[in-house]
Amino acid sequence: MATNPTQTKKLLSKVPEVTIYFWIIKVLCTTVGETFADYINFNLGFGLTNTTIIMGVAFFILLFLQFRAPKYVPGIYWLTVVLISVFGTLVTDNLTDGIGIPLERSTTVFSILLGLTFLLWYASEKTLSIHSIYTRKREVFYWLTILFTFALGTAVGDLYSEQLGLGYFNTGITVVIIIAITYMAWKWLRLDAVLAFWVVYILTRPLGASLGDYLSQTKINGGLGLGTTITSVIFLAAILVVIIFLAVTKIDTAPKSEIAEPGQAKENKRNVLVQTAAVLLIFLAAGIGGYVLLNNKIASQMDSPGSSSASNPASLAGQLTDFINLENDMLNAVNTKDFVTAKKDADNLENQWDKSEPKLRKIDGSTWTQIDGTIDVVLASVRNGKPDANQCTTAIQSSLKVLNDANRAEASQTPVSSPSGTSQVPAESPAATNAPSQSKLAGRLTDFVNIENDMLNAINKKDFSSAKKGADNLEHQWDISEPKLRKIDGPTWTRIDGTIDVVLAAVRKSNPNADKCISALNDSLSILNGSNK
Repeated sequence: MATNPTQTKKLLSKVPEVTIYFWIIKVLCTTVGETFADYINFNLGFGLTNTTIIMGVAFFILLFLQFRAPKYVPGIYWLTVVLISVFGTLVTDNLTDGIGIPLERSTTVFSILLGLTFLLWYASEKTLSIHSIYTRKREVFYWLTILFTFALGTAVGDLYSEQLGLGYFNTGITVVIIIAITYMAWKWLRLDAVLAFWVVYILTRPLGASLGDYLSQTKINGGLGLGTTITSVIFLAAILVVIIFLAVTKIDTAPKSEIAEPGQAKENKRNVLVQTAAVLLIFLAAGIGGYVLLNNKIASQMDSPGSSSASNPASLAGQLTDFINLENDMLNAVNTKDFVTAKKDADNLENQWDKSEPKLRKIDGSTWTQIDGTIDVVLASVRNGKPDANQCTTAIQSSLKVLNDANRAEASQTPVSSPSGTSQVPAESPAATNAPSQSKLAGRLTDFVNIENDMLNAINKKDFSSAKKGADNLEHQWDISEPKLRKIDGPTWTRIDGTIDVVLAAVRKSNPNADKCISALNDSLSILNGSNK
């Protein structure tokens, strides 16, 4: 008896049947992709770029094996999905965190690329069905589409959950609601099955990411605190169990009928086109509407009375002091080899930075991106399985330098360089003398914080010669600024002056003790940063 050609093509399909197990393992793969990337990036300290290279190489190796396979093999297929989820996520992360491309632009670009891939696929093959992947060309279109869905899902998820402040939990709930609506539209309103499939497939990316973040993030960050290691192990084990189950039962390989795409030839193409256009318009309207609504909410919070950014919405000056304090606490912990405390401080830093992202990023996106990159390095170095004190110190001090530079008050309120190279305080106008900000030293001590951080860096390197030069510069600048600063807030000036005296005495000893110098500098930095708020 001759074999039905259509049935043969169906049996040789390179992708699984869409069953409940398909969606379960898809979400599992997406979740472990998110947490495993964080594990390699932060816990192992590889960094974003190296993690991307490693996962990219692994993905292309598995993709090669997937193309070589003559039919659907559960282990190869789903491991490829895991790796493409990681790689697609890292592509977006590199564009955002590495290059500084706004998430709005990434979302737009990946939406266009995904749309063009669908158009070319349909123009070439006259179908977008997952049940038709039995030729090399369709397989190329399929995996290219999968890559763009993960990149787009990452961009959209990060845009709403992080930049617009919706949060991972609320983003996850929103995605679940949209998936439920899509399912009901397919079940009862005759929404095209292929269209419904790809809508849900794209949305499982932010859903899986939200689940992964909720499980792995610390409790202070609103998660369950399982960590990326435990979360990755749990989900990898679950994936392995499901893959073994599918390989044994072959429940996702047996064709439902002898016809590859039953009824597709009779499908009303015009009706599908109308449905697709309607779905696109709905998502476009909801996406833009939600973006504008959340953006306006952030703007209203910034402009509200009592907001620290209301007076100077175009600058981050004076708004980063809390993060400077957190990193100084981490530096103090690292210097005393108390990495348990340093890791707790890292959790707090990440939590506070994420909460402040919508507001700070809106004020100055480019500076926020620069700071975010240095904070990522700090988190990776401190959370390393075996943290290196010198690497941690270097990372924190580099981040502190960027933070302090961005936290400087406006030029009219900060020391400026004189022709001789020394810093001088600009003259005050009569009107400025009575300004409310003159009653505090907030924003006026950044130069001294920077000098002491440089001294701390020199001492950590046992470079006491540079530390003593820093002490000379510190004393000189402090003496020049005394008349103005002491007049503004005498008691605070006296407290700081006392800590600076201790620093100068410790550093200028003939045989300075590194530990005593570090302790003196950390005490002084703590008071300086507290007064600089």
